[in-house]
Amino acid sequence: MRALPPFDSLIAFDAALRRRSMTLAASELGLTQSAISHRLRKLEAFMGAPLLRRSSSGLSATPVGEALAEGLTTLLDDMSELRARSRAALRPMTLRVGAGAALADNWLVRRLPRFSVAHPGIAVELVMVASETEIRSSDLDIQVHWMPTADARSSSTKRILFKERVFPVCAPQLLPQGRTLTDPAELARLPVVHKGPADAASGAEWSWATWFERLGIAGSPPQGLRLDTLGTALAAALQGAGVVLARSLVVHDALAEGRLCRVLPPSWDMPSSKAHMVRWPAALAGDERVKAFVSWLVAEANATSQG
Repeated sequence: MRALPPFDSLIAFDAALRRRSMTLAASELGLTQSAISHRLRKLEAFMGAPLLRRSSSGLSATPVGEALAEGLTTLLDDMSELRARSRAALRPMTLRVGAGAALADNWLVRRLPRFSVAHPGIAVELVMVASETEIRSSDLDIQVHWMPTADARSSSTKRILFKERVFPVCAPQLLPQGRTLTDPAELARLPVVHKGPADAASGAEWSWATWFERLGIAGSPPQGLRLDTLGTALAAALQGAGVVLARSLVVHDALAEGRLCRVLPPSWDMPSSKAHMVRWPAALAGDERVKAFVSWLVAEANATSQG
């Protein structure tokens, strides 16, 4: 009889390692931190060795943990492939596409009608996903997800959609005559909106402290509002709540339409430490609906980057 590791512990380990935090893993899986710790202890007992180590930058894998993580990624991908093969055999009429809420609300939804006009025979169901766990459990045909640029490589089942830049934006009424600041130090006089919890998984580009240091502004950034997601932070910025750090793809339309303004010249932009990827199961690689949607999505991203 095979000795199999506890599956719930594997999911907890995957989340803790990706998020580099017990707290963030618990939030992602809808569990308590103690439940995550219990599941990890159970998995370490099964493996007979520690799997994670703690440091000032968060959780990281031990050598045994690294070996397990590599095999676990393959296992979870294979499970997704099994589901995709079943869906391909059933030939569902609707193409299920998963994307983060900020990208969907501020960019993708505004363009989907063009896809429907170009491909009237393909119905699309857009599903909001906030984590890798949700992506794996949402029975998706196509996934648009946010991943570290170091891991963002095109292949037969995924394409780089957009490499973004991060910069501060706000409603026009917060800026003198609605124009970009000529003196970066003037940013210190404006209210700021913080996005999400400050944690080791976030890149430096999302830290107001980093921006104040780059701009030569003395002192700490004001506390301001702290909102859980980028979508919520942008909604607050549109209402004049303050300056928010945003990604170029997500605010492209708001900038073009004058609903938001750049606070600083583009020379101050920071490259995002993550990139958007579009990916699909290998079992659907020959699906004409998937090919059509991916080609259209990549073309729309290219058009946005050049606009």
